[in-house]
Amino acid sequence: MTMENAMPAPLPNPLPQAGEGTNDRYANLSFFLADESATQALAQRLAARLTPGLVIYLHGDLGAGKTTLVRGVLNALGYTGRVKSPTYTLLEPYSAGGLELRHFDLYRLNDQEEWESAGFRDEFDGHNVFFIEWPEKAQDLLPVADMEIQLEMAGEGRKAILLANTKTGRECLERL
Repeated sequence: MTMENAMPAPLPNPLPQAGEGTNDRYANLSFFLADESATQALAQRLAARLTPGLVIYLHGDLGAGKTTLVRGVLNALGYTGRVKSPTYTLLEPYSAGGLELRHFDLYRLNDQEEWESAGFRDEFDGHNVFFIEWPEKAQDLLPVADMEIQLEMAGEGRKAILLANTKTGRECLERL
């Protein structure tokens, strides 16, 4: 299956300018992901555009496909090991495609003290690429997201909404 078949064109929606509407988001894209291969195709496109320091928040209910998307990005970068959800460890580090990736799942984060004692703040050094599930659990502790990805159930598939919050995020989306 070619990427064109697996990844439909973005749903039609205009790209807002900075400051337009109720937020300062630079751009947004929406995709319908009919199945896991479509999610993998989106992950492959995203992987090719990652840059060191990029912070991506992942939003969605349990089972929406957040970890599947991260697994797809890592596979697209050549990572061949097991990619598991960091639900209990909170953080899984990976090296792939010349990048250092950090996959956080903060669903079980209890408080700021747990964050600090784990040394997570040190991970945000401008070199790592971050995928952060459940960022609202550490809202005051995290840097601003360059991009946010919302995954929602949509019939038999998923809807992915990608929002750029910074110039870096916008540049990533523009190349997507």
